[in-house]
Amino acid sequence: MTANLTGLTRPTYFLDHDHPVVAGFAAKALAGLDEGATDVDKAVRLYYAVRDGILYDVYHADLSRAGLTASAVIGRGRGFCLHKSIVYAAVVRAAGIPSRITYGDVRNHLASPRLRDLVGGDVFFHSLTTVHLDGRWVRATPVFNKLLCRLYGMAPLEFDGRADSLYHPFDGDGNRHMEFLKFYGDFDDVPFDLVISTMRSKHPKFLSSASTTPSGSLIAEAP
Repeated sequence: MTANLTGLTRPTYFLDHDHPVVAGFAAKALAGLDEGATDVDKAVRLYYAVRDGILYDVYHADLSRAGLTASAVIGRGRGFCLHKSIVYAAVVRAAGIPSRITYGDVRNHLASPRLRDLVGGDVFFHSLTTVHLDGRWVRATPVFNKLLCRLYGMAPLEFDGRADSLYHPFDGDGNRHMEFLKFYGDFDDVPFDLVISTMRSKHPKFLSSASTTPSGSLIAEAP
């Protein structure tokens, strides 16, 4: 592994995989893997641990510096794309796999009327994780857990560690779900000021205070 890639396995303030909570989450997810398990095997196992082990919830989410650390997100057991991409980036680093955080804008065609009103339309600031596997970077989005996908009539997004795992452009009924409009780039750590300034600029009603999103329930708003 080159020096640059080695740097992308180290803990940071946000990707704090040296914290016992994060290390424990990763160890539990990887328990039972064979000694010969590859990085792809580990990345896939960790993907599903994050996707289904942390509830996707956009409401009452903590967007403070402390609230966006991987350890804090795991401790709460919930969060939305900004939070879950941080957790995944941290736990794959705990397994020695280089990772970065990726940000972009997506058009969400299935948002509830209330969420559209709070966000200010159907274009959302979005986050995912990029991991280095078998000599190349692949994108992974361990965001919507199985329960939420079932309630919204979507197939959960899978990941095999070899191909990019991005939001499906159509749901199970052939309706549009997500389309990517813009990528802001890949970052070695969470660019906190960029994330918060972009959220405030694009979604001012979505921040009910300086660092918290409004209360609500995606489960209750499911069609």
